[in-house]
Amino acid sequence: MGGALKRFDWILIAALVPLFAWSLLTLKNLGSAGDYFFTRQVAWIAVGVVVMFFLASLDWRIFSNSGVIIVLYFVSALLLLLLFLGGTRVHGAASWFRFSIASFQPTELIKLILILVLAKYFSRRHIDIARARHIFISGAYAALPVGLILLQPDLGSAVVVLAIWFGMTLVSGIKPRHLLAIVGVGLLVAGVSWFHLFASYQKARILTFLNPSFDPKGAGYNAIQSMIAVGSGQIFGKGVGYGSQSRLNFLPESHTDFIFAAFAEEWGLVGIVVFFIFFGVIVWRILYIGLHSPGNFTKLFAIGFSIFIVFQSVIHIGMNMGMLPITGVSLPFMSYGGSGLLMLMAGVGILESVHAHDYTYETRSGDSWEGSFV
Repeated sequence: MGGALKRFDWILIAALVPLFAWSLLTLKNLGSAGDYFFTRQVAWIAVGVVVMFFLASLDWRIFSNSGVIIVLYFVSALLLLLLFLGGTRVHGAASWFRFSIASFQPTELIKLILILVLAKYFSRRHIDIARARHIFISGAYAALPVGLILLQPDLGSAVVVLAIWFGMTLVSGIKPRHLLAIVGVGLLVAGVSWFHLFASYQKARILTFLNPSFDPKGAGYNAIQSMIAVGSGQIFGKGVGYGSQSRLNFLPESHTDFIFAAFAEEWGLVGIVVFFIFFGVIVWRILYIGLHSPGNFTKLFAIGFSIFIVFQSVIHIGMNMGMLPITGVSLPFMSYGGSGLLMLMAGVGILESVHAHDYTYETRSGDSWEGSFV
């Protein structure tokens, strides 16, 4: 492990530190919760670091050369199904398993697992990936969790999962006409979902996005308070602990869904710019590791992982600034919560394993472009 540590991408790890620090400072003495979110997030970060180093110590080929990923995929799908039997409903969605000391959200697990599954599938079919059948087969892997997530209902997470599949399909070598077919199917699914799957509160969120002032004390309240928080930060922010919107409980869910607004109020435009710089470094290092890795599996995993964190961040920041409908999506590496953070750190750990294990590329069963998917 000592030798592997020397080959770690420490730039990536160093770029995570400010995000964790901002997260903890934002969660410190937040509203009526006191230090509850702060102390628990410290624990989750510590566990996440352990998970990262553990996966970094493993040979990443265990994911590409064995059937462990497909097993994890079906276990994750089973957990999503079991939510309908024993899950806890939070804000209208049955998305959580509640335990005595912690909660677990299977949706976060399936995001990482799907990236690994698609990376393995597409890497083994590089030569004939342009065939339409691979779009439908890979789409089936995404459709199962998307359907179960929509039934919870959790529109935001379902959109993120779809974005992961769509983005990875694009970079795998899809033909333009197949892309148009996917867009057409997506529009059809969106129409069916609006009339048959979306809950009333989800429709209200989308409608009030167009005009938040239409229902300022109802569906538009969150969006209005979030925009007030972001705008009141101005250039230099109000200072840590002085954000009136989040500290006085005007801004709902300021520890998760609206943590960017809470951060922006206290740090201002300058803090936002610095945040984007460090966030950009993280994405850069993820892509750097992938593009300089030995095989297609690792390249596709890095691209899929970056698509995941970028797209989810765009949704979160967009809804916090009133530019997108409220969907209840967390901000990677910043929002409070263990499930999402552990999966993110697991992804970082896999990338660090790729960077640390300095292998000479050899064509093996797991790295080859041909073969069956197990």
